[in-house]
Amino acid sequence: MAEADFGPFDTVGERFGLHSGMSLWGRIFAAGYDRMMAAPEKAVLSGHRKELLKDVTGSVLELGGGTGANLPFYGSKVTKLVVTEPEEPMARRLEKKLESFSLPATVLQVPAEDLPFEAGSFDFVVSTLVLCTVDDPAKALAEAHRVLKPGGQLVFLEHVRSDDPKLARWQDRLHGVWKRAGYGCRCNRPTEDNIVNAGFSVVDLEHDRLLKAFPIIRPLIAGAAVRS
Repeated sequence: MAEADFGPFDTVGERFGLHSGMSLWGRIFAAGYDRMMAAPEKAVLSGHRKELLKDVTGSVLELGGGTGANLPFYGSKVTKLVVTEPEEPMARRLEKKLESFSLPATVLQVPAEDLPFEAGSFDFVVSTLVLCTVDDPAKALAEAHRVLKPGGQLVFLEHVRSDDPKLARWQDRLHGVWKRAGYGCRCNRPTEDNIVNAGFSVVDLEHDRLLKAFPIIRPLIAGAAVRS
């Protein structure tokens, strides 16, 4: 789907760096992200994070860690945690938050589509609100599949395309605006299909709605998929 021309919005976007790497908007977005997400986190997301991460053990790779919303939910059985975050403003806040936790963790500023790890390096890959923002979800999932050990798991919590045709049409109509305002979020992606197409077997899946959020980003999936 081609992105629309939003006229005056594009002029504002140029001014705030929404098109050229989103540098200024990236700093603004990162600075306000935790406050903006506080209500959805309390209402829905933190419960899913707790459930998804309670059984995560061994060597763990988290994709797109943002400002560190998952950090409180990693248990003592995690022996190594690598958190990637390609956006420097987010990575700074992630590293600052990490100081409050006694986790065996490292932060790397690399994209999910190009991971600097050998095949079969991790027991778990964690992806929460990430696959809507990566430039190439198929490549990111292929990389997740590659770096997982055989039988390793991808655990995920993601915005997805709505099953409601009316809401899905609105996700498409507002795609260009929301991608800019939401710092790259493409909430109309068929992420469950993308996970399966990457060679994973979905073993646990829950559909939910993100309360306290804009309607087009409310459809969620949460679950786990095994690398075959």
